[in-house]
Amino acid sequence: GRPRPVMAAVPPPSAPGGSEPPPPPLQYSLLLQHLVGEQRRPRAWDPAALGGIPSPPKSEEQKMVERAMESCAFKAALACVGGFVLGGAFGIFTAGIDTNVGFDPKDPYRTPTAKEVLKDMGQRGISYAKNFAIVGAMFSCTECVVESYRGKSDWKNSVISGCITGGAIGFRAGLKAGVIGCGGFAAFSAAIDYYLR
Repeated sequence: GRPRPVMAAVPPPSAPGGSEPPPPPLQYSLLLQHLVGEQRRPRAWDPAALGGIPSPPKSEEQKMVERAMESCAFKAALACVGGFVLGGAFGIFTAGIDTNVGFDPKDPYRTPTAKEVLKDMGQRGISYAKNFAIVGAMFSCTECVVESYRGKSDWKNSVISGCITGGAIGFRAGLKAGVIGCGGFAAFSAAIDYYLR
């Protein structure tokens, strides 16, 4: 019936000289279980906990800018500019490795001057830039229209718009060229879409 006396924990005796004993070694296995193991506690993603500020509702101007950037006209213009830059770079590159740039067919033994070579490189770059810009704008605009019509965003949009673009470009040289252009451009678009996705 008498309560047992409670004894206080006695600290371990200190080492001679007054210094405390070294702490026990850290057990990394227990630490890893709490960090990445089964005992880890998942945390809810809360931007406010990381110092984030909740975003205010978008204004009408912001919504209007987003609608304009998602429109087919903006996408076509962006693809046109990108195609122009890419085509110009490609044209200058191909002209740079072409050994016939600057040569006059009437006098093939005459060595062209640097001005003539640069002029031919610029002309080829402009020609490639125009072609790439037209193709890029046609493809982007067609893909946007097809996507809006179908209401889906998948690989079929690229194939259909590639066929339409390639066929429209090829039909200038005849029906056979249009069919070949449609099939070739559709296959190329499908391969690029598969690679990117």
